[in-house]
Amino acid sequence: MTLSALSGLGRSTPHGHARTQPNVLRRTLVTTIPISALPRASSTIAVTALTLASLAPSLLPRSALTQALFTGFLAAVGFGIVVLVRRLTRLVTGGSAHRAARESVRLLTVIGAMVVVSWTIVLADHWQDSLRAAMGMPGVGPDHWMQAIVGAALTFLLFAGLGSAIGTVARRLGWIGSATTAVVLATGLQLVAGPALWGMMSRSYSDSNAFVDVSLHQPMSAELSGSPESAISWESLGRQGRRFVAAGEQSSGIRTYVGMDSAPDVESRAALAVSELERAGGFARSAIVVTVPTGSGWIDENAAEGFEDRFDDDVAIVGMQYSYLPSWITFVFGRSAADESAAALFDAVAERISDLPDLIRPALYVYGQSLGSVGGSAIFTDADQLRARACGALWAGPPAGSVPTNGATVLANTSDPVVWWSPDLILHRPDLSLAVRDAPVPQWIPGITFLQTSVDLVSALNFASGHGHRYGSGQGTALPDCP
Repeated sequence: MTLSALSGLGRSTPHGHARTQPNVLRRTLVTTIPISALPRASSTIAVTALTLASLAPSLLPRSALTQALFTGFLAAVGFGIVVLVRRLTRLVTGGSAHRAARESVRLLTVIGAMVVVSWTIVLADHWQDSLRAAMGMPGVGPDHWMQAIVGAALTFLLFAGLGSAIGTVARRLGWIGSATTAVVLATGLQLVAGPALWGMMSRSYSDSNAFVDVSLHQPMSAELSGSPESAISWESLGRQGRRFVAAGEQSSGIRTYVGMDSAPDVESRAALAVSELERAGGFARSAIVVTVPTGSGWIDENAAEGFEDRFDDDVAIVGMQYSYLPSWITFVFGRSAADESAAALFDAVAERISDLPDLIRPALYVYGQSLGSVGGSAIFTDADQLRARACGALWAGPPAGSVPTNGATVLANTSDPVVWWSPDLILHRPDLSLAVRDAPVPQWIPGITFLQTSVDLVSALNFASGHGHRYGSGQGTALPDCP
């Protein structure tokens, strides 16, 4: 049986009248593709459902490539689940429960899927344009969706083919052979491939941290770390530390920074930071801001400029590196390093301030963005201790559920996936009570919003300040007055 244009909707009776047949659809559609070649209804429904999930509203504008990869992968997952369930059912029932759907059901399911997906793409197009308009970006056009559709199809075929190949190997090996192979591969991955990959990544990030960008010039001002008068060498600051202090040449504020290579351990780095602040005249300024960097050691230049504007350059900013890995890796595998480093630096600075006469003590603040806010908030047990030990704290883009916000100033964009994302997002709505609405906010959908937010994390830094995981100079100017 085949598909094409309609050639008639009935069969003539002896009196010349058309009589409808129960299987009229199957009898009257003609084409070069057999209906029996269409996917089963269950496969079509599963692939369509996961495709619709991939097109649900996102937090951030999405490129055609990202949409293609996400849609193709999810569709392949849906197809794979159906195939796996079907094979397990055959195994349990001995194949007796298998009943092929009528060809007309397959056809109607495919047609329905095409209609639903097409309409969902129209809705997705409107949503993407609304996000882009809010963020000052040009809208998407038909070419965007053509690229996404073609890319999704290729991605689906790739993963579906890979799954089919794995299934073929598993059937040939049998259940015992497949289980044995899986155990061997998992063990090899854990004991050999995993450590090797981790070592390679660690070396790569270490090399990146040590790389000296020739476009950056060593500061000459004595008020900056890495200068000729500084006790901390330019090379030991690390890649992000060098960027931070080099940008300070344009202001009169003090910027001190201690890299991981500046001293051997956390305690000695904290002591060196206090010594460097003392040398640069930081304790003579009206305010000191202890900044907790992100995982790579990065301190947002927008925040630094905001602090200098807030205090009219009468401020010293001090930071201390605790990792050279990206924040997400440090958050998962080395979060305690951020907590330990932040506490050591704050305690050392606070202790030195306490030795000064009351009338000349600078106001002490704490700032952290992203993972830095996690480490910074770990300094204090509660809001009362924060108010007792510091003039104020500011957390920018704090990871969902990881940062106590009582007593602190919080800056968060509703379009920031870091503010949304946590395992709780699967079944619970996010708490956006402290976030600033900077773009349309998607409706929370159990499970689906978690998937969408997970994808948005990849591009969270690719937007202008005030959107996604980017924050402007308001990080500094929002610091409160000391009570």
